[in-house]
Amino acid sequence: MSRLTVEDFKQAEKLPLVVVLDDVRSMYNVGSVFRTADAFRVEAVYLCGITATPPSTEIHKTALGAEDSVEWKHFATAVEAVDALHAAGYEVYGVEQVEGSTMLHDFVPVAGRRYAVVLGNEVKGVHQEVIDMCDGCLEIPQFGTKHSMNVSVTAGIIMYKFLGK
Repeated sequence: MSRLTVEDFKQAEKLPLVVVLDDVRSMYNVGSVFRTADAFRVEAVYLCGITATPPSTEIHKTALGAEDSVEWKHFATAVEAVDALHAAGYEVYGVEQVEGSTMLHDFVPVAGRRYAVVLGNEVKGVHQEVIDMCDGCLEIPQFGTKHSMNVSVTAGIIMYKFLGK
């Protein structure tokens, strides 16, 4: 199936996207985000606050080794991660339902720019102080009775959008 080795993955060109997890409590969600980040060859995953870090049996159960291929960093808070991303020249978007958010289908990533997206806690979402620091917010349209989606599903939808194909 022409799959990359971990070493080949580390050397391969990456999608210029960093996924930031802000206090995501489920290690299974963290592992799933790693696995999807590997599939889309995302640049890195930043794990913030209470978000668990590898090595972890629970993360590995859903990541299936992607925690070894995808670069990751831990930050004490998502505020620190966003500060570091801005300093490195990234445009940072929260993924949240807020006043003035941009619907995902209306957002067009610009080639050559580096982006980061912040996804929040399964119950409380992205911290307000982090939202306030972001360059904007992206919202996935929803048409059912619920007004939220699982964070790992949301991450997959967002990563696919940045793939731009």
